[in-house]
Amino acid sequence: MVKQVVPGLWQVPLGPVNAYLVDDGREVVVVDTGRPGSAPKIEAALAKIGRKPGDVRSIVLTHVHPDHAGSAAALRRLTGAAIYMHEADAGMLRAGEGLRPMTPAPGMPGLIWRLIIKRQAEGTPVEAAEVEALLTDGGEAPGGFRVIHVPGHCAGQVALLWPKFGGVLIAADAASNAMGLGLAPAYEDLETGVQSLRRLAGLDFEVAVFGHGKPIPKGAAKAFAAKWASRPLATTAL
Repeated sequence: MVKQVVPGLWQVPLGPVNAYLVDDGREVVVVDTGRPGSAPKIEAALAKIGRKPGDVRSIVLTHVHPDHAGSAAALRRLTGAAIYMHEADAGMLRAGEGLRPMTPAPGMPGLIWRLIIKRQAEGTPVEAAEVEALLTDGGEAPGGFRVIHVPGHCAGQVALLWPKFGGVLIAADAASNAMGLGLAPAYEDLETGVQSLRRLAGLDFEVAVFGHGKPIPKGAAKAFAAKWASRPLATTAL
């Protein structure tokens, strides 16, 4: 079911992962595409908000992992939209690769990675797709988002900050909010991931949405700051 987060931004649940639709009244931006086979669900979501595939001009990928980029090629064929992502992951998508080596996070998120997610992620292919445009830290992404490079979980991961409604952060998998606000289940480099969270904790935003879990509709920056701002790695990692 499509869920409006704020006017112009909809969350599209695709099993355990979320994609997002951004409608500025002229065109639609799709942020992330879910696992392979998700394009029909995104098309159905577009219909629910009164849009059609041809209204999509841009596909913004927060990172290359199969649950976020697995349907990028299919959605590109469906819509004709250009794909945007960070340079560090673009080559992998062009080659049809979706994962670098991952290490479980501490605590329950890491246990879930080991028991459930790891096998699914490693067994999910990513269809190769061309990337027409690269996202750069501090630059602008389609839809009027500021790009924030947040590596750690994935080298090319970006978060997206929307200046509307007191600030809306699309946090991707820099953090999750599936069992409360916390770490992602696994990281390429945990310390880098925590440094990225500290950076996000220093920004100004009211609302946060995630690749996994439900939105924080109010006081999101305060929640990030309480958990990660200027705290030791040994504390923030748990």
